[in-house]
Amino acid sequence: MGQALSKSMEAVPVSAEMLALVGTGDIGCHAWPADPVAFEIDFGNHRTPARLRFHRHPAATLGESEDGDLRLIQIVARDACERLLGQPLDWEEGSVRYLPVALQGIAVAVRDCRLPAAAALPYRLAKNIEFLCELLEAHRCGELDEGLPPAGLSSADRGRIAAARQLIDRLWSEKLTLEQIARTCGINRGKLARGFRELYGCTVSEALVERRLAEAQRQLIATDLPIALIGYRNGYQNNAAFTRAFGRRFGLSPSTFRTMGIAA
Repeated sequence: MGQALSKSMEAVPVSAEMLALVGTGDIGCHAWPADPVAFEIDFGNHRTPARLRFHRHPAATLGESEDGDLRLIQIVARDACERLLGQPLDWEEGSVRYLPVALQGIAVAVRDCRLPAAAALPYRLAKNIEFLCELLEAHRCGELDEGLPPAGLSSADRGRIAAARQLIDRLWSEKLTLEQIARTCGINRGKLARGFRELYGCTVSEALVERRLAEAQRQLIATDLPIALIGYRNGYQNNAAFTRAFGRRFGLSPSTFRTMGIAA
């Protein structure tokens, strides 16, 4: 019997300066942009955070996924990246960054698109461009978390703690506890608590409060929901607790903040 042919990833030719590949298998044979770099997204799972690996010389370093997982790869002309970034792209070969949840959402939309073919192509084109723009903007603003473990923290634990941060960003509206987060991410409570503070400069509970209050802030301006309901939806059992927490964080009561936001 002949050897089975290797499966290739699906190609999405975005433009002359950008080719996207999605799926499993090898990268196949396609026309690449001139002087390319590549961003390889590994979607991870509940214990392994979604990561992006940078390829400065993708022709030499890109290959088939070792574990056969779904991937999204963007192969982009270096000049196009630097135009969008407004500065040289100085990432090191093979460097890893953990993806914020918002960027994960865009990448997942590309990966899981189930639209009919006529609609899927323009949708994936738009989402790939959006991902690249948002990725470079996050880098410019210092919002990408590099996958380097601090002293005393293993790479595996570093990944579990990054997964905990992503879990908070996804499930902030649920009643999360340190014990639940640690169990889900496969790390003990003490190591999670210490490592989280070391990596992010705050406690797990502080990160959870910050995420909930940021969403409450958005809802106060973008919706006409009652303030008490906004507080409840963001994890506060009564309006007094919500008002106290919001005031400590922003220096204003929710009602004053809403009034000022509408007036602006």
